[in-house]
Amino acid sequence: MVEKTRGPFTRFVVGIWNAVNFTRQLVFNLIFVFVLIALVGALFARHPTLAPNTALVLELHGNIVEQYSADPTDRAISRARGDEIREVQLRDVLRTIAAAIDDKHIGRIVLIPDDIAAGPSTLREIGAALDRFRASGKPVTTVSRGLDQGQYFLAVHSDRILLDPEGSVMLLGYANYRSYFKDALDKLGVDVHLIKVGAYKSAAEPYVLNQASDAAKQADREWMGDLWQEYLGEVASARKLDAATITNDIAHADELVAAHHGDMAQLALDRKLVDQLATREQARQWLRDDGVPADGDTFRQVDYNDYLSMLPPEISLAQQQVAVIVAEGEILGGDQPPGTIGGESTARLIRSARTDDSVGAVVLRVNSPGGDSDASELIRREVAQTRAAGKPVIVSMGDYAASGGYWIAMNGDEIWAQPTTITGSIGIYGLLATIPEALDKIGVRTDGIGTTPLAGALDIRRPLSPQVESILTSIIGRGYQQFITRVAKARGRTPEQIDAIAQGHVWTGNQAKERGLVDKLGGLDQAIAAAAARAKFAPGYAVRYVEPALSTWERIVLTLGNSNALASAIGASGLRLPLAWIPSSELRQALATAEALRGKRFSMFAHCFCDLH
Repeated sequence: MVEKTRGPFTRFVVGIWNAVNFTRQLVFNLIFVFVLIALVGALFARHPTLAPNTALVLELHGNIVEQYSADPTDRAISRARGDEIREVQLRDVLRTIAAAIDDKHIGRIVLIPDDIAAGPSTLREIGAALDRFRASGKPVTTVSRGLDQGQYFLAVHSDRILLDPEGSVMLLGYANYRSYFKDALDKLGVDVHLIKVGAYKSAAEPYVLNQASDAAKQADREWMGDLWQEYLGEVASARKLDAATITNDIAHADELVAAHHGDMAQLALDRKLVDQLATREQARQWLRDDGVPADGDTFRQVDYNDYLSMLPPEISLAQQQVAVIVAEGEILGGDQPPGTIGGESTARLIRSARTDDSVGAVVLRVNSPGGDSDASELIRREVAQTRAAGKPVIVSMGDYAASGGYWIAMNGDEIWAQPTTITGSIGIYGLLATIPEALDKIGVRTDGIGTTPLAGALDIRRPLSPQVESILTSIIGRGYQQFITRVAKARGRTPEQIDAIAQGHVWTGNQAKERGLVDKLGGLDQAIAAAAARAKFAPGYAVRYVEPALSTWERIVLTLGNSNALASAIGASGLRLPLAWIPSSELRQALATAEALRGKRFSMFAHCFCDLH
């Protein structure tokens, strides 16, 4: 029998198919080899044993966050590859310091804060943990090549600060400057319609003004002034300095720098902001001389990440559990990934804690400047229902819990904030942009008919009619009344009393407590203890973070992410991962607002543009 010969086209298609099939098998086989190597390496890996008097080196890189925003797979592969995911979870830092207190092998902490970025309240949480470590009789030493204002706020919680001779300590104060776009939008022919309630509600002012309003400047002056006094007080107390002297030094910085011939390190030493000038090598020698055993040309130490990986998993069989739910980032509708608050996704987490019989109390950790009002209301309802079900809810505020961030917090049994927390900003605004003039500039006209005066009224190609503006004003006004009425009910006040301290006014935690918007001042640990006390838990209760369940693949890669074998395999492969690009805070806010408006022509926001620089 004669075999039929394949034609050229058939051979081409079969060849392509075979190539695709081979590539598929190769990719899956490579993945299998990586996983196999990592599993074998993890199986036979020896966990390091710490020698006595080891120094824990607390060198953190990037933003201190309540929860990771990076995908678990990216985090694990990046860790194995050696690339930095520039996020560090606050809970991990606090857990590491707490474990080091009881670890007889850890003799001190060496803090290197040069690459840390965090808000003042987050830094206070870590600073308090360092103070507890020092109170246990173990010293904290800061070694730095240069400290900005936030990093120095953390460094003062150490027994000794060693600064590089070419370094500096930069204390500048707080500022809140924004860009204003009215003239630019006018030139483009974009007409922005702002409808707001609250004399101090300045979040959307940049779109309709060319400069900050007097009310906005007054409010910023009040809360930033209090925040700065809190900063000065803590630094002065820790360093045994006079706050007025620090203020005067900043006011006459030009004279002081000139007198020191531009030597910023010597200036910091002379003004007693640091204890000693030392290069990195000199700092190592100082630590060896101060009692840390030598290890080659350095001192006996364990890295933060290595020590964290050595800690046992946080698994508890305790029947009494406090559930911690993190609400961090912009508040948007629907399901949102970690690092952003989703109306549906965050409400679902609260609901799962409410229906979990092992959970007796909930702590809602809020770190948000606000966002979509509808999404905020969904979350607030879940908090109220959890309390109605008999489970106490304690709110713990981080760096921010303003506007929509306060909305979701208002119904807690207790609201805890740091003195430096930014909160309040109780107010609502709506934005609508129309572009008929912009289209006119390029010769585009819009015309047609509608069956009613409202048909096509929200078409951005047409001018906003007075009738529609009146309708939107009524909606926004009702939203504000709902906001202050709900706050009044939750806080045991009248709407008139809340209105007097609302109007979009931003407050620090200190100021909010004075005005009854916050119950107590303290950090996350204190809020957790308050939740356990309200639930009448006995000592030994468990604390569990309630988060979206990880997929099987995510669990695998997170487990393998710390594997040295996997790191070697990925390193040999030459695989490179792109670095995450983090846009400016102003751009992030604009992008979040645009995302919230997607699919809508109008939306209400309870948002505070209150970033610090």
